[in-house]
Amino acid sequence: MSTASLPAPSEHTAQRHDPALRGFASDNAAGMHPEVLQALVAANGGHVPSYGADAYTGALTEALRAHFGADTTSAPVLTGTGANVVALQAITQRWESVLASDQAHVLHDEAGGLEHVGGTKVIALPTVDGLVDPADVERAVRDADSPMRAPVGALTLTQSTELGTTHDLEQLRDLVRVAHGLGVRVHVDGARLSNAAVSLGCGLGEMTTALGVDAVSVGGTKNGAALAEAVVVRGEGPAEALRRLVKPSMQQSSKTRFVSAQLLALFGGDLWRRTATAANDAATALATAVRAAGVATTRPVQANAVFAALPPAVARRTAARVPFHVWDERWAPGLVEVRLVASFDTTAADVDGFATVLGEELARG
Repeated sequence: MSTASLPAPSEHTAQRHDPALRGFASDNAAGMHPEVLQALVAANGGHVPSYGADAYTGALTEALRAHFGADTTSAPVLTGTGANVVALQAITQRWESVLASDQAHVLHDEAGGLEHVGGTKVIALPTVDGLVDPADVERAVRDADSPMRAPVGALTLTQSTELGTTHDLEQLRDLVRVAHGLGVRVHVDGARLSNAAVSLGCGLGEMTTALGVDAVSVGGTKNGAALAEAVVVRGEGPAEALRRLVKPSMQQSSKTRFVSAQLLALFGGDLWRRTATAANDAATALATAVRAAGVATTRPVQANAVFAALPPAVARRTAARVPFHVWDERWAPGLVEVRLVASFDTTAADVDGFATVLGEELARG
């Protein structure tokens, strides 16, 4: 069915949101990239095999191998939390623990999903700007080497981090070396992997599997897709585990072609790079505008997120006009830390509009 043959909207299919509303609350708030939406339409119609036995999933497998290596196995899944839970289950045993940044999504924002589904304890590591230090990894692994504790089976890293920063290639190489030297496997939560790759000027596999990373959650939803993520693993053991885990982890879509078609649109060519570049560039422009208004940014701006310090009243009024989130309500006396996230469809007009609103609210005091 082509877009030209789609039926006219009814009262039940009519648009129920204001498409003119723009903000910086999250890249999850953005819609689908037109090319991804087009891929969904192209995948519609007719009958094809279900549960991943379709041509779209087959093509996606090869596209992901082109990025991450011929020795990798992948599976399309539905959510970022599901991707992390499946990936970490594939490289750990139930009696083991997982080390994570003290800012990690898997620790704070997945409702204990890994513990609930995988039965795997998560241990927080201290970080500076969300970046993990190899010395802290080694200390935590040795501290857990006791019959009274859950031994460490995996280290999970977020790239780019929850604070909008990126581990550079040398940092990643050191972290993988230290972890593997201690018998610990490494996972990368790549909800914003594309943004990190653009920031570092490298490929997706170059900063993950090529460095020895054992499992990767590859994000699509934050970069122009909807309900579309992927898990990539290296090695025969994790590959077999991945094949067994997707279904009982409730991440297997029966109509997998529609998940795979979205990811194929992103990663089959250079769309992932174009969308991430647009988001990163918008964040850089946003940081410049924020600083020009006399507001201090609080974290390095290395991907598509900007963190800044605002008086609470100014933050509240500005967010009511252009949505964003307060990250830390106790950042400093008289200040809160806020997070502004740019998306693939953030425009120069969006940035200018926010700067105008921010200036007006700062003038009010």
